[in-house]
Amino acid sequence: MNEIINIYCDESCHLEHDDSPVMVLGGVWLPKNKLKKICLDIREIKLKHSFSKSFEFKWSQISPKKIEFYKDLITYFFSNNDLCFRGLVASKQNLNHDKHSQSHDDWYYKMYYFMLLNIFKKEDEYNIYIDIKEKKRGGIKILQLKKILSNKLYDFDSKIIKKMQIVDSKDSELLQMADLFCGALSYLNKDLKTSEAKLEILSHISKLSKCNLKIKTLPQEKKFNIFYWNGDREV
Repeated sequence: MNEIINIYCDESCHLEHDDSPVMVLGGVWLPKNKLKKICLDIREIKLKHSFSKSFEFKWSQISPKKIEFYKDLITYFFSNNDLCFRGLVASKQNLNHDKHSQSHDDWYYKMYYFMLLNIFKKEDEYNIYIDIKEKKRGGIKILQLKKILSNKLYDFDSKIIKKMQIVDSKDSELLQMADLFCGALSYLNKDLKTSEAKLEILSHISKLSKCNLKIKTLPQEKKFNIFYWNGDREV
């Protein structure tokens, strides 16, 4: 029996000239029929720590005063069998777009394809929600990305990817969860050590995931899957 899967995607350091050595793309995914319960659970964690139900959590907001809240969120993620994460860390240090006759946007779409590919099963249906980054061009970019992914999957009738749209992260706890993990991988791979609280959260993620976050996981790893792209693979 096929399932309807929702994927909530975020990105970090995606611009071509932002002085970051890596771009991180990531998606938190879950069965659509579990969405309501999971959102209610996350709101209960917010209330437990005296935050409002509408409080927007993200990697950039981690601080010593909020560290127990973020630890509880991460513990919840790893204890819930319906929640999974797939992250891609792509090196930007040796990009040669001219060599591959592509623009930076083309490369960006290729990386999204690599990130999402491991999640897809052709017998299931997918709704993909991507955090809005560029209000003026966001809709056009999403249409291009959907077309590329559908072509790669031979999904010309949209039977696999049913929906792809941009949303505002403030309206989605699952997008905020994706931001949290993307931010963590970005911070780690930029070798930043500016925040003891963020380093502690990184340690908590590493402990619960039971993996070295700087090394790619096995392709079949489902719960917390990481892929490192270093220019050795092209679409």
